[in-house]
Amino acid sequence: MSYTNKLQAGGAFPAITLSDLDGNAHTLGKPREGATWQMVVVYRGRHCPLCTKYLNQLETFKSALADIGVDILAVSGDSQAQLEEHQSRMEVSFPFVYGLSEVQMRELGLYVSLPRSEQETDHHFAEPGLFVINEQGTVQVVDIANNPFSRPDLQTLVNGLTWIRNPDNNYPIRGTAPY
Repeated sequence: MSYTNKLQAGGAFPAITLSDLDGNAHTLGKPREGATWQMVVVYRGRHCPLCTKYLNQLETFKSALADIGVDILAVSGDSQAQLEEHQSRMEVSFPFVYGLSEVQMRELGLYVSLPRSEQETDHHFAEPGLFVINEQGTVQVVDIANNPFSRPDLQTLVNGLTWIRNPDNNYPIRGTAPY
C-alpha cells in the first residue's frame, strides 16, 4: 500500500524550484511575466503520448489564460536529456522544467508509478496533476489522477478559471469545509 499526502485546496503550495533547458530557475506556483496566478501542469514524461497531446492542446489556451492573468508551467521527473528529446515533439511556448524528484512528487500529493519497462522510462514518474495557484501562493484548484486517461477538459477548465477570476462572481476556493 502506498501513501500520498494530498495538497489541500486553500492550503499553501510548496516551494519547489527546478530548471528549464536554458538553465533558468522556475519556482512552481510563482507566476511570471505579469501574471498573478500560475497553472502548474505535472505530466508523466516524454514516454507518454497522451501527455504530449494534452500539453500541445494546452498551448491553444495559452492566450485565453494570459488574458485572465494565469501563467503556465509544465513539469515532469524527466532528465534534461529526456526533456530535450521531448521538446522536439512539442509545439508549445510555455516553459517546461525537469527533474521533479520522487520526494517532490509525493510532496505535491501526486500518484507515483513504476515504469512498465526500460523502453517506457528509466525512473519512477508522477501521474498527471494540475494545480492553479493564486497570488497568495494558495492552491486555488487541484486535480490529480492516477493514470493519463483522467484529466480536466481544457475548455471547461479555462471557462471555469475565467469565471473564478471575475471579481463580480466572488467565487471562493471550493473544497475547504472542515471534516
